[in-house]
Amino acid sequence: MGFSVPDFRRKWSCRGYMSAGAAMVTAALGLSLVLAERAEARKYTSPLDIFGIAAPRPRPAVHSARIPLPRPRPEEAPKASGEAPPEPDGKPLADKPGADKPAEAAAPPEKPVSACRLALTEEIAIAPSIPDIRGPGACGGEDLVRLEAIVLPDKRKVTVKPAAILRCTMASAIADWLRKDMAPLATSLGSTIGELDNFDSFECRGRNRVAGALLSEHGKANALDVRGIKMANGQSISLTDRTISREVREQVLHSVCSRFSTVLGPGSDWYHEDHVHLDLVQRRNDYRICQWNVWDPLPQIAPLLPAERPEEAPPREVAAKSEIRPEKGAEDEATEKPAANVGKSQPHKPATKKRR
Repeated sequence: MGFSVPDFRRKWSCRGYMSAGAAMVTAALGLSLVLAERAEARKYTSPLDIFGIAAPRPRPAVHSARIPLPRPRPEEAPKASGEAPPEPDGKPLADKPGADKPAEAAAPPEKPVSACRLALTEEIAIAPSIPDIRGPGACGGEDLVRLEAIVLPDKRKVTVKPAAILRCTMASAIADWLRKDMAPLATSLGSTIGELDNFDSFECRGRNRVAGALLSEHGKANALDVRGIKMANGQSISLTDRTISREVREQVLHSVCSRFSTVLGPGSDWYHEDHVHLDLVQRRNDYRICQWNVWDPLPQIAPLLPAERPEEAPPREVAAKSEIRPEKGAEDEATEKPAANVGKSQPHKPATKKRR
């Protein structure tokens, strides 16, 4: 049987070449699987496992190291500080949080005490602290006190009626004013201070109670309106009373204007004609306002009364008739005077031109 290339090409078509190639690929894949199994048996990774289809390599056995354990706690050892006390009769404590009772939230940290609060002791004023006020808008403030009384250097107390709600700095300024300025003034008048007349302190409002106006310092607990000071002997010093000595009112004016940044009294506007406004508002360059006119005292005018009627005076009816009708002798004298002048030459007066 003869064999030649042309006969081979005529006998086998292209399909034969393709089927032969597919058979060769299949054989190569089978060989790789066999080699992979043998490599797994030798615990080596197959070099032909490019697709990662071989079984994973088993890990070698890990020998656990022996870890030394702590020695047991002796029975006579003291208990730890964080160890909870034993529960009596096996019952859980009431305040101990359990699975069904969540632990209480931690309390907020306490607010630090201000330097003003530390300085304003009971030897200076009776002024207990009150919580901060958060009102509508910018009303309210922090570090507030309720000024109930002021303790003078001689340990006497000046009651503030009614008690004023102020910032600590404002309350401290009022206490210094009474202790250092007004107490010596009262002593010069022969008495001591007994009471401070508080007209207004904290109130969330606009200036002069005008709707839509800027927030007053009263709304920030930084102002006090004072009408007067009552003495221990019953005498009262009204700061706007014109019957009080002008010298006394001027001393009060100089004392408040040197301590407070705003002083409004009579003459500033008609809102402050019967009291004096004091506050500690902070302005640029420490600018201050002191508007208080100390008016002169009212003149003492005696009432105009008619003089007393003398006892020897005639009755009122007779006196009235005599004033209306002249006496007869007076009438004759009036008629004789023109006749006596008849025939006498009158002096000639030169004519003068009348000015217009």
